Order: sequence, then C-alpha cells, then structure tokens
Amino acid sequence: MYENIYDQLMVKDAQLPFALPEWIAVAPFEEYLGMRIEQAGNGQAVLTMPFKAALCQGGGLMHGGAVVSLADTALAMAIKTILPEGSLFATIEMGLIFHAPVRWGTVRAEARVIETRERDIVGGVEVITEEGIKAATFKATFRVKREKEK
Repeated sequence: MYENIYDQLMVKDAQLPFALPEWIAVAPFEEYLGMRIEQAGNGQAVLTMPFKAALCQGGGLMHGGAVVSLADTALAMAIKTILPEGSLFATIEMGLIFHAPVRWGTVRAEARVIETRERDIVGGVEVITEEGIKAATFKATFRVKREKEK
C-alpha cells in the first residue's frame, strides 16, 4: 500500500505523504517490516511479522531492532483500542528482555495495556516464535498528547 513512498524524504514542515486507511492500521514502517494486525480490541492486540532475510543481524538471527519494532507497534495498537480515534501518543520509555533468539518463521507479539495514569499508559508484550517459544518480553510507557484548550 505504501511502497510508492518508501524512499521519499521527510522534510521539515511538509505534509505527511500518506494517510492511514483506518484508526487501527499499520503505517509505512510497519508495512515495510511486514507486520500484520491479527486482532485488536479491549486494550489488547496481536501482531505478526515474518522473519525475512532483510531483518537478519550478522549471525543470521532476527535483529533486536526488528523485535523491538514489532513489540512497540503491537502495544501501540492495543493502546489505540482504548483511546478516542485520532488521539496522538508516543512511546516515552521502553525496555525489552530477550529470552531466546528468533531464527526463522513468523513472530507473534501479544500486547496488553496494564495500567493508565493520567496521560501515561503502561503496557506489556510477549514476543513468541513460530515454535511457541517466548523470545522476549517488552514493557513500555506511552504518553498521550494533551488536548488543546478551547
């Protein structure tokens, strides 16, 4: 869907060269990595991502940045299910613990919102290999942008 803009440079004060087709949808980066939203609702989301050669680190394992990207995106989709459409929010803190390497197949990220505090939303994700092995656990805090005063 976004292939025609992958190489477009982002410049200061320019309008976005894309629009999401729905509130809960993958953006260009997520599509580029091959992420799919399998389910999202009630503060939870499940995303999958195939392990392609482009996601390898030097030893042939899935690059840690790819694992983090999947986990962060899965949690963002879970958060979108509890916020009004169009809300703006961003990751302000994150941590990931690796338990096992991803060597092949499709990786699954199961995300859930854990708590909300004023503008901050905390959530967790388990990243699971196609073999059913827990590859990583992820925890992050997102902050919702303040509403403009009227």
